[in-house]
Amino acid sequence: MINLILFGPPGSGKGTQALKLTERYGLLHISTGDLFRYELGNNTPLGVLARSYMEKGQLVPDEVTVGMLRNKVEANPDVNGYIFDGFPRTIPQAEALDALLTERNDSITKLIMLDVTEDEIVNRILERGKNSGRADDNDPAIIRNRFEVYLKETSPVYDFYAQSGKSVKVHGIGGIEEIFEKLCAEIDAVA
Repeated sequence: MINLILFGPPGSGKGTQALKLTERYGLLHISTGDLFRYELGNNTPLGVLARSYMEKGQLVPDEVTVGMLRNKVEANPDVNGYIFDGFPRTIPQAEALDALLTERNDSITKLIMLDVTEDEIVNRILERGKNSGRADDNDPAIIRNRFEVYLKETSPVYDFYAQSGKSVKVHGIGGIEEIFEKLCAEIDAVA
């Protein structure tokens, strides 16, 4: 099995590349945003629990998010592996993901970070904002703040997996196909 964490700041191209990698390698793309939308939209027990935190303006605890992730993994046991997109965002989440995979006698194969500069991220998200309908995609100050949050809170996950030699950076600026081929080279090296 190939279990990848596709990593990088908001707007780095994770979603675009995850879809292409899913097609090439037969992996299941697990986006935490999609998980939340499904669980909330279907009023599942985890969705109801998550909503109770969100309605109070609180962060959804990792246990709830990991529960959603567990449900998705267990519902799809016959895939060639998984691409985790948007998870883990913190060291405790990385530890929880590792524990989940260990229960299944599996592990993360590789964390691949799309390395993109802050200015490029701002430009990409502003461009996306023309069609996304999200107000936060149209405000450079908010975009820069999201990038800073990523650097402070999420980027340590890269170092967490680097300790076991599983993290790698891929230059994430260029054409979609060019970046895709770099990602494929990294995957093919461990597949």
